[in-house]
Amino acid sequence: MKKNLMVVGTGSHVGKSIIVTALCRILSKKYSVAPFKAQNMSLNSWVTNEGGEIGIAQAIQAKAAGIEPTCDMNPVLLKPKGDHMSQVIILGKPIADKEAGDYYDSIDEVMSTVAGAYDRLSDLYELIIIEGAGGAAEINLYHRDIVNTGMARLVRPPMILVGDIERGGVFASIYGTLQLLPDDIRGLVRGLVINKFRGDMKLLEPGIRQLEEITGIPVIGVIPYTDLRIPSEDSVSINDKTGNSNPVKISVIRLPHISNFTDFEPLEHYADIEYVELNDELPESDAIILPGTKNTMDDMKVLVSSGIGPKIIKQAGKGIPVIGICGGYQMLGTEIIDSGIEGTGGASTINGLGLLDVSTRFAEYEKKTRQVEKPVTGDGKILGAIKGQSVTGYEIHMGETQAEVPAFGDDGSVSENGLVIGTYLHGLFDNDNFRNSFLGYLYDKKGLIYQNKTVSDDIEELAVFIGSHLNMELIYGMLEET
Repeated sequence: MKKNLMVVGTGSHVGKSIIVTALCRILSKKYSVAPFKAQNMSLNSWVTNEGGEIGIAQAIQAKAAGIEPTCDMNPVLLKPKGDHMSQVIILGKPIADKEAGDYYDSIDEVMSTVAGAYDRLSDLYELIIIEGAGGAAEINLYHRDIVNTGMARLVRPPMILVGDIERGGVFASIYGTLQLLPDDIRGLVRGLVINKFRGDMKLLEPGIRQLEEITGIPVIGVIPYTDLRIPSEDSVSINDKTGNSNPVKISVIRLPHISNFTDFEPLEHYADIEYVELNDELPESDAIILPGTKNTMDDMKVLVSSGIGPKIIKQAGKGIPVIGICGGYQMLGTEIIDSGIEGTGGASTINGLGLLDVSTRFAEYEKKTRQVEKPVTGDGKILGAIKGQSVTGYEIHMGETQAEVPAFGDDGSVSENGLVIGTYLHGLFDNDNFRNSFLGYLYDKKGLIYQNKTVSDDIEELAVFIGSHLNMELIYGMLEET
């Protein structure tokens, strides 16, 4: 029989994705393992080899398991656009923008798609590790839930329930979740995990014993808080971002519909990254980044009306490098023309920041999703140092942008002074050559010596760390029983 294990939580952001990632690495040493999340709501996404779009968490989990990500690992991805609308992506392809009510009206059809994706994975792998979403006991959603109770009923897996002690009330949240689970689901919960613990274990132990007594379920792990990083699953994680003492400062503009901010996490090893709210002052920094967005039109309007847009133009005029990725690239141009595809206000044309001589048009509901490799063709003090070399990345965007001076082959654009760069390439800072050239320029400008650091395999470190705080013997026992 196929083996399954499901990890659910008492709420969002309790650490489900991190624990699944670690378990994918640990258990892949004994079984062939694949991750699975029936439905994900996230603006951080990844493009598979086939050009399909999935949540970035499942891509990282697949990497942890040593396999290639596929759309079956996250058959439903919802990308919020605003005004209660989300782009619905089924098996990697966008099908429509829908309001929540319209989406849930077709939930039986969606569940059939989910079941098919799971069946295909279970035909290929010995063990499927299933991740829930949000809180497992969302009683208002039970009649249309496909990701928690829906998958639990479909597969009947042993379940691990994770609670977050950092937020307080962990015992109540675990006990309350168990009591609110449907009767046919509650008995599937075989282990409890307390995550993000910072205190004295001796003070926690009496509570653990009482929790085990009243629930009859063992606490199979207390995981200390750790700074080990893997790419963040969704925008909630931005709130956990803290600065460091690095002398190089980079401001990332936190747009209302910011997406794929994981693009900039590779810079956190080398620079102090500050996510700047639109109602905040733009701080003095060594570089500014405009990230991707799920709604370029609406975010462009807010960027200008907030006053941050004009301040970016002023900083660029002083020679501060400005990098725009995807929607951020579109905002750097002279104009954005929308036929009613991108924004929420119907067809319109708005001005961009005018830092690049490009224009963008949203003419049809068609998204470009693909992995690419491009030559560096731009000039200037950043791109000129690596001109002729190649960079890799992935594209996830609607709209077409016309540029006279491309930065990367047929992609992107670069200003005359070489300090304003726009591109559709997500994952650009994962390229050692571009990252080193960009940071080297920033360090040199401050009279500092830039040293490329060797970044460890965070996934392996994470697996060792979490595995050392989980009762893996009990987990293996759960799997053998299935």
